[in-house]
Amino acid sequence: MSGHSKWATTKHRKAAQDAKRSALFSKLSRNITVAAKEGGDPNPENNASLAAAIEKAKGYSLPKDKIKTAIDKAFGSGKDAANYETVQYEGYGPAGVAIFCEALTDNRNRTAADVRSAFTHAGGSLGTSGSVSFQFERKGQIMVAKEIETGDKKNPIGPNGAAADEDEFMMAVAEAGGDDYEDADEEWIVYTSPSDLMSVKKAIEEQGVQVKGAELTMIPSTPTEVSVADAKKVMRLIDRLEELEDLQNVYHTMDITDEIAEALEEE
Repeated sequence: MSGHSKWATTKHRKAAQDAKRSALFSKLSRNITVAAKEGGDPNPENNASLAAAIEKAKGYSLPKDKIKTAIDKAFGSGKDAANYETVQYEGYGPAGVAIFCEALTDNRNRTAADVRSAFTHAGGSLGTSGSVSFQFERKGQIMVAKEIETGDKKNPIGPNGAAADEDEFMMAVAEAGGDDYEDADEEWIVYTSPSDLMSVKKAIEEQGVQVKGAELTMIPSTPTEVSVADAKKVMRLIDRLEELEDLQNVYHTMDITDEIAEALEEE
């Protein structure tokens, strides 16, 4: 078990998503509604998908009242009913980078047209079901800050338990049943199997470590190396896709090196 660089492929995207908070809140709410409805239970203790959706929402600071409203909407009727369905889109962007999209939509035709248009305008191509999904692996992802606010005026920031020391944190992750972890600057990213996400999160917290958020994600099994110029083209496509209200998540196989990350931040 050791830290490595998967997080570099998502670090830049998270910063961009945080900047689009209102649109992000809408997507997080929709995700909660669908998880509650599909699980058939408004109680996250009895609905693992809903628990994961709520944890992801909390990680992005979605207010509690919006979480409650999203759950209530799943069991509404008439004009308050939620009729979203889960749809996946797969394709290739510039330089052969595989792109996997997850959507929650109430109009398949509209969403498909929007996604196809985004790929076409960016020089990519929308593929058939299964054309790129084999290049990704579903994982649970837990974010843990190395330092936290203490509430102490003299020392407002302090160590987050075992997360402050890599050796101690590695032991904590192993004891909690995590598969792997990596260093993401100011925080750790812990990876789990999808079914173990919530149990590992709970086990980490029981060791006195605060968790920032937990969510399900897709990790590329073999990252695609690209030039800086191609990376900018791929990111323009990803930005366009993420702006679509129906798309919940956009994953890609592009290997974001330090050089590419710096070039993208200058955009």
